[in-house]
Amino acid sequence: MATEAWQRTRDGVTAIWRRVHPERVGTVAGELDLTREQVIAARNDGDAQTEQELQAEWRGRVRRLLVDDPGIAEELRALLDELSPASPESGDTYKVQMTAHAKGNGRIYQAGRDQHIKES
Repeated sequence: MATEAWQRTRDGVTAIWRRVHPERVGTVAGELDLTREQVIAARNDGDAQTEQELQAEWRGRVRRLLVDDPGIAEELRALLDELSPASPESGDTYKVQMTAHAKGNGRIYQAGRDQHIKES
């Protein structure tokens, strides 16, 4: 949720929403900002379940938006491609495969990106 990527995501999502439900853009923008705060708090607390629930909620919203106007699919795909770490335009591809085995009281911490660990 880096500032630049977040702003582009927010701008892109609200632009798509504006095409389908212009009367709800202000509300959606506020809900996106609130969700961002909730995701950051969940990550800081190590609360993966809340983060997954928030992601599922927005997947559902976007899915319903696509049902309301299937014509936005191309614009949505373009936004996702732009925000993807491995965009087709860059020619870069990323493959991450992690495997770990713990024994006894061993702990394993793996992350494909940011990781915050708080232990008492």
